[in-house]
Amino acid sequence: MTNTSDIQVPNYDVSSKDFAIEIARIADDKKADEVLVLHVGEVLGITEYFVLSGASNPRLVGAIADEVTSQMRERYGRSPIRTEGIREQMWVLVDYGDVVVHVFAEETRRFYEIERLYKDVPKVEWQEPSR
Repeated sequence: MTNTSDIQVPNYDVSSKDFAIEIARIADDKKADEVLVLHVGEVLGITEYFVLSGASNPRLVGAIADEVTSQMRERYGRSPIRTEGIREQMWVLVDYGDVVVHVFAEETRRFYEIERLYKDVPKVEWQEPSR
């Protein structure tokens, strides 16, 4: 017999900011490097937040993207609108509409320097405060 308190109901009312923060935490838990959440809504108009993360190798790029997709579906009942780069695993883009996730292999992240392009947008604090 299943205990009803163990059943997780998808949360469809989460804000874009909280959704992005949760993605950042999932990526970090999966050993992503240099995770950033950027509020790009004022300069892009097509999305509200970017979540940027790096990985030490292509296999980890895929694992991070898979974990984010799986956890967001399980926790919030949301699937991406589209995902690109899964086969190559050098730069995977997971598009949720209001939040776009970029998972880069180290060398690809250094080459494109997305952070530099958006250096004037606000960074969102996503890490839990240290005690």
